[in-house]
Amino acid sequence: MTRAYVGLGANLGDREGTIRAALAALPGVVAVSELRETEPVGVVDQPPFLNGAAALETALSARELLEALLEVERGLGRERRQRWGPRRIDLDLLLYADETIDEPGLTVPHPRLHERHFVLEPLLDLEPELVIPGHGRVSDLLAGLP
Repeated sequence: MTRAYVGLGANLGDREGTIRAALAALPGVVAVSELRETEPVGVVDQPPFLNGAAALETALSARELLEALLEVERGLGRERRQRWGPRRIDLDLLLYADETIDEPGLTVPHPRLHERHFVLEPLLDLEPELVIPGHGRVSDLLAGLP
């Protein structure tokens, strides 16, 4: 089994309810962070997000897990209209063990996760000593952010 971390986000509709439904549909959830309300990044003229993270134990490959995340998003009504735009649900594969993967459509660790409070804080909830491959410990990364 492989430990993977998934980012959770929503800013349309019943945000918490949709995140809870996504968690119920994800394979192998072993822990869930606190959910936090955060301001949008990129496109700022939209409602605030509810963000968190989940730890999973999975036998799926990274690619299979990504496909499972996308299927859960589709099942919960995710429509991809605008990059960084509003969304009913967003599930991001943040980490897959200590692997670094750079393939078409799949980059792990997730790009820019090491620069974002709304990703690092939930990861810190889940695993205080977690290391982001190529970037360092989550706690150190958070301490270095403005």
